[in-house]
Amino acid sequence: MTEATLELDQYLCFAIHSAAQAVGRANKKLLDKLGLTYPQFLVMLVLWTEDGLTVGQIGDRLFLESNTLTPLLKRLQAAGLITRSRCLEDERQVRVRLTEQGHALREVAKSVKPEWIERAFGGDLDEVAALRRKITLLRDKLLAAEDA
Repeated sequence: MTEATLELDQYLCFAIHSAAQAVGRANKKLLDKLGLTYPQFLVMLVLWTEDGLTVGQIGDRLFLESNTLTPLLKRLQAAGLITRSRCLEDERQVRVRLTEQGHALREVAKSVKPEWIERAFGGDLDEVAALRRKITLLRDKLLAAEDA
């Protein structure tokens, strides 16, 4: 049995964390064009796919708790991109809908491409897809292990 190392660069969790930080910095130009932070962009992606979700449903998709999501949603509402309203069926739930401005931003987002993908992968979209599948598989295995 080998002795455990406490060297930062030997930890998979740090490699993933630091890569996520680098991707965030690489996406900054794109996000600035949209006027969104990365977490706000993720919320918008969810709503552009399926509008009218509850806060809980959005949180489930993004793996975020409602207490983390609520301030984000308030800022998106203040920016005029979404509306929030209590559900008529269950007043404990809040439904989130895109405004016209929120829908229009989707068209802008579709025209803005992350330039770093080309630089990092040389245009090899198969490599990008394979990496995404591996990362998603890791996430799903970790979530399944939590439930076991």
